Amino acid sequence: MKMKVLAAALLLFAVCGTQAQDDLPQATVKAVLAGNQGQVVQLAEAFSEEQYSWRPAEGVNSVGEALLHVAQANYYLALKMGFPPPEGVDMMELSKITGKDNIIATLKKSNEFVLSKIMMVQNEELSEEVDFGFAKMNKMGGLLAMMEHNGEHKGQLIAYARSNGVVPPWSK
Repeated sequence: MKMKVLAAALLLFAVCGTQAQDDLPQATVKAVLAGNQGQVVQLAEAFSEEQYSWRPAEGVNSVGEALLHVAQANYYLALKMGFPPPEGVDMMELSKITGKDNIIATLKKSNEFVLSKIMMVQNEELSEEVDFGFAKMNKMGGLLAMMEHNGEHKGQLIAYARSNGVVPPWSK
């Protein structure tokens, strides 16, 4: 319970602390996204190595595949907003990564990358249209898509965790 209160207080502080900034939308998205990413990483760490291959049904992403999908999407959305992946990152090869430690490292690297790019989006760019392939929206919409996508898969991984007897660490 103390962790929940602390996490909520830190998130509130991070968001409220941005009130005086000119780049409030970017700072707010970054704070919320960082919170979601942190919980996804906590879930990734809570699953056992064996549970990484678990999937709820045939044709549905396994735990490991879902985590790699999040990493891949982080790079993809950033790329579409003008930030190519770092040297040595091949988005098309990420799905071939295996092993819990390697998958977590890949996820963390993509999280750090996307968080480092959010504040580079200038206020005057927020209304610029971007074709993401699945939708055309402005860059503000792209930032929100990054945040929403991570939140969507956090929910997926919570369901996977509960199905496997794994308690999300922040709810213990």
